[in-house]
Amino acid sequence: MPRGSISEFMVHFDVDRIPGVLSREFEVARVIARSQGRGPIVAFRVEGCLQDSVSNIVDTRLKLYKAIDVSSDYEAYSKLFEAMSKQSKISIVGAPKLSIAERGLLSLPAVRFYEKEAGLYFSSAVFIACFDGVCNASIHRVLVKDENTGVVRIVPRHLWELYLRARSRGANLPVTVLIGVHPAILISAASSPRFGVFELEVASSLLGGLEAYESPIHKNPVPYGAAAVIEGWLTGEMLEEGPYLDVIGTYDRVRLQPVLRVESVYVNKDEYTHVILSGGLESSLLIGFLREVAIWESVSRVVPKVYKVRLTPASGGWLHAVISIDKRHEGDGKNAILAAFAAHPSLKHVVVVNSDIDPDDLGQVEWAIATRFQADKDLIIIRNVRGSTLDPSSKDGLTAKMGLDATKPINAGLEFERGRIPGLE
Repeated sequence: MPRGSISEFMVHFDVDRIPGVLSREFEVARVIARSQGRGPIVAFRVEGCLQDSVSNIVDTRLKLYKAIDVSSDYEAYSKLFEAMSKQSKISIVGAPKLSIAERGLLSLPAVRFYEKEAGLYFSSAVFIACFDGVCNASIHRVLVKDENTGVVRIVPRHLWELYLRARSRGANLPVTVLIGVHPAILISAASSPRFGVFELEVASSLLGGLEAYESPIHKNPVPYGAAAVIEGWLTGEMLEEGPYLDVIGTYDRVRLQPVLRVESVYVNKDEYTHVILSGGLESSLLIGFLREVAIWESVSRVVPKVYKVRLTPASGGWLHAVISIDKRHEGDGKNAILAAFAAHPSLKHVVVVNSDIDPDDLGQVEWAIATRFQADKDLIIIRNVRGSTLDPSSKDGLTAKMGLDATKPINAGLEFERGRIPGLE
């Protein structure tokens, strides 16, 4: 049965091993940025760390689809939607051999990526919290202050709800934080199913089972193959967190956020920890893919067939979407636009194209806009609506949204066809 480790996944890909020891300050970021999207997983040792780390484990769709054992967009969207609807129980087994990390958080790959960031960050931390009979797994960035203290950015979703419940009773929220897990677990932790659905059970469904053990202090479920396990509490104490370069490539603002007080840090020295370059390809795929699933499901309700949904890397996999559809009636393109906005409220701009246009080729998308779009009849603008607070041009998240229907008319003639050379792929 799968143990949820990175090493299980790495056997399917080439690995580029960087010699020597890398500085936490910018050197790790440079290595990741130069290697992303090129094919191999990159492995390296960060100064002061007990284990090797990896990055770019899901920086391409090929890797992401391998992580959940699918081979196409349709299979991927369908499998994840089904996994969120019907989870699979995890199997509790005995714990692996763990070592105590004497330097606490500083034994793990906390890294400073960009020059104006506040300090060293964990970028792939999966928080496991169980409270009031509800378990949740979600990804959060952590600003490392010292070996026993971090500051955690928590948006008002499910972990925040559990935190508020604990604080309302005067209690700190016990959390188990994982660094270095199989990418299917990361995908599940980023998926945001309805409150009460445990994301580790979503991962178990994706993987065809998952072995886990009880964490040493809090007895929270931990995938057997997790590389590092942090036991601590989210406290009522607040400290400044940020600036941090977020998915869209701009610095997120400074906020007061909850303090993580660490009791102990454990490592499985046979496994790899994981570093994600904020604002990089891996970051945008992990955050965007789950929203693509939501858009695909929503748009599929209003048009005959959805071929591809792409949240573009340049928008951080978050603000811009391109959707290719079968168009059977005039107005299908506009219905698809509205369905996309409903499925992903942070979406700012969306382009809908026919199935002969590949959303992965932005040159083809631009061609469709140039030849099939008229602004006076094919443009939708929605003013003064809630969007993403990550967009610096918005005002506290209040924004304008734009949809472009770049589909050709029903029964369009030859003048709307793209030229094709037979045999030229």
